[in-house]
Amino acid sequence: MRANGKHMPSTRKKIPTFSSEDEEREFWSHADSTEYIDWSKAKERSLSRLKPTLRTISISLPEFVVAELTRLASKRDVSYESLLKTYLVDRIQAELAAERRPPGSR
Repeated sequence: MRANGKHMPSTRKKIPTFSSEDEEREFWSHADSTEYIDWSKAKERSLSRLKPTLRTISISLPEFVVAELTRLASKRDVSYESLLKTYLVDRIQAELAAERRPPGSR
């Protein structure tokens, strides 16, 4: 801001338009982002839609659990493994939400 209270015009460079991700990746591999972006105005964002890193585990389940998972998954036209992952994520999210609630509101 200038002394008279008016905003100074931006001295940042305009980010070019790219025809592909490869072209953009090549550009940013050499460009100084501070010439294009005012990082002091950046806001933290959740990157929840990024594909998470996966880790393979092995668990033993009773046969009836696998049978019921398979039956329920078939109704939804998904694999029992996918359904199990959905159940786990749902439960973890519920537990985390419960931890964030104030005491006595459960």
